[in-house]
Amino acid sequence: MIDASAFKYRTGTPWMDLPERFGSWKGVHNRLRVWAADGTWAKLFAAGTPKSGATCPTVTHPGRGSSRPARRPSRNSSG
Repeated sequence: MIDASAFKYRTGTPWMDLPERFGSWKGVHNRLRVWAADGTWAKLFAAGTPKSGATCPTVTHPGRGSSRPARRPSRNSSG
């Protein structure tokens, strides 16, 4: 459900055009509305936000970081 909502807002896809791998678009949309109304989203965001003075572990993402290939120079650069 969270992945489906993130996909929808990241891509701008209309609800009815969500890929089938997320299940019924109506179910995802209804769950999003219910979670917004009952405070579930607020609780999730509050739980994921570090408190002042707290440290947050480093999160690594596959394919990102120092192993990423160097950027190619732009075509507009001189030299």
